[in-house]
Amino acid sequence: MPYVLLTLAILSEVCATSCLKLTEGFSRFWPSVGVAIGYVLSFALLGRALKHIPVSVAYAVWSGAGTAAVAGIGVAAFGESLGRLQWFGIALIIVGVVVLNLKGGH
Repeated sequence: MPYVLLTLAILSEVCATSCLKLTEGFSRFWPSVGVAIGYVLSFALLGRALKHIPVSVAYAVWSGAGTAAVAGIGVAAFGESLGRLQWFGIALIIVGVVVLNLKGGH
């Protein structure tokens, strides 16, 4: 169950961060509401997950997976482009998250 909570926290954070682009500097109401709800929900779920997962592992997974997902959403939904070096960096983030989970001591 803790990893389900962590996954939901990541999804909430990714949704909130993606909505940031849509707020146009917080000048649009509904996307701004989405950002606020998404981040509050994400931190609440992350806090619950931290009862059972070490903070070093949970935060690395939360931030790393969120970063990689938002980069992908930027490309797919917002037409942003990433170069080879940026894709390589995202791959390193993913590898780092996997290694933390293999050697996280949990």
